[in-house]
Amino acid sequence: MTKGIINRFKVMDVSRGAVLTGHVVSTVVRTAFALAAIFGVAFLMGFSPNATFLNWLAMTGVLLAAIFGVSWLVVAMGLAAKSAESAGFAAVPLVLLPFFSSAIVPADKMGPGIREFAEYQPFTSIIESVRGFLDGAPATGQTITAIAWSVGFAVVGYLWARAKFTKRA
Repeated sequence: MTKGIINRFKVMDVSRGAVLTGHVVSTVVRTAFALAAIFGVAFLMGFSPNATFLNWLAMTGVLLAAIFGVSWLVVAMGLAAKSAESAGFAAVPLVLLPFFSSAIVPADKMGPGIREFAEYQPFTSIIESVRGFLDGAPATGQTITAIAWSVGFAVVGYLWARAKFTKRA
């Protein structure tokens, strides 16, 4: 928003939504490549999941849905920020959420207070869904919850981003 490229897009016959969607799609593609690299390193280190092809496909779908939803939310947060510095800082709570989930320690092993937070925050259901698919025993409830969170992030992020972009551009 601060580099002038948006002014160039305004004089072109480009829809306002295409600018935001392009940013989100590029983020999803970059993140997908990063996840592929992470899985590659995991396989090189001896990771041996029990997942079938369909489990891998479903897990990939859950991860892409989560990345898509979070990307829209981060775009909206960035557009709502007053400066580039505050835009970078806006996503910090989303970056920290996985550390307060069941990613490292199962939620039932956590102390009171943090356990309840970990059980009901969005990244726990996403992580548990992915873990279930990789174990070959997908948890349907966690997967439905993960998809619901992802869709919720995408809808809220998209609507918020479009409103902010229209106001600022």
